[in-house]
Amino acid sequence: MYLPQELPQAKVLIIVKAYPQPSGKYEELVCTAGLLNGETWIRIYPVPYRFLSNDRQYPKYSWVKLDLVRNTSDFRPESYKLRQGLDEEFRVLSRVGTKGAWAARKSYVLEEVFTSMEDLIALAKSDQKKSLATVKPSEVTDFKIEEVDRQWKDKWIDQSKQSTFFELDDTGEVEERKLIPKLPYKYSYEFLTEGDSDPRRMKIEDWEIGALFWNCLRHSNGNEDLANDLVRQKYFDEFVDDKDLYFFVGTTKRFHNIAKNPFMIIGVFYPPKSSQLPLL
Repeated sequence: MYLPQELPQAKVLIIVKAYPQPSGKYEELVCTAGLLNGETWIRIYPVPYRFLSNDRQYPKYSWVKLDLVRNTSDFRPESYKLRQGLDEEFRVLSRVGTKGAWAARKSYVLEEVFTSMEDLIALAKSDQKKSLATVKPSEVTDFKIEEVDRQWKDKWIDQSKQSTFFELDDTGEVEERKLIPKLPYKYSYEFLTEGDSDPRRMKIEDWEIGALFWNCLRHSNGNEDLANDLVRQKYFDEFVDDKDLYFFVGTTKRFHNIAKNPFMIIGVFYPPKSSQLPLL
């Protein structure tokens, strides 16, 4: 077994958070992944993110402490869930910043790095069923933006209308919760890793890129083309040209065993490129 069946008072460094997905029970669920004790990949799902109190909402690279048990409905060995759901103690301890050229974050997330997607896929298809990893592309060739459906599935919208959950608005008045807006675009990287003869395309499923789009849309006065130009500028022009880019990748339970490449990009890591000159 990958890890013990139960992990009481587990200390996890949160590395990635996927864009929220609607759920009948909690309205939105977030798939979260991180490093147990800063060493071993672990997936925490489901997490009803917007129902956590403000002092328990966790930005990426936060250390959190929580009681976990194996998610027995998921065959992927990294998958765990909160032992008692929303009533479980969930404490945010501290956050790892970027002071010192990102050295602290690098010490955790670059402990194991795959340079070949084929090698990683082979592990996913093996008895090991590996479903989370850090990948270093040898070359990023393009950043794709594709328009998709603008509305959640009808059943999710209907469930939201029937919801009995409420919250306070900015004036302190009680209002019904609304579904988080669906991203109207899909973002993907095209890239090569060691041994690849042709670029592979992988979708980016990260809360960060979704938040960036909505922020850019506001700054662009609702112009989606301008907003996407800004997203591309950040994720392609800046990250590829100016940063030392890595991908955090994960599989979905549905496609892990059947897709040729079951991985998607669930986060990006973009420390500055090293300016140290080689020794003579």
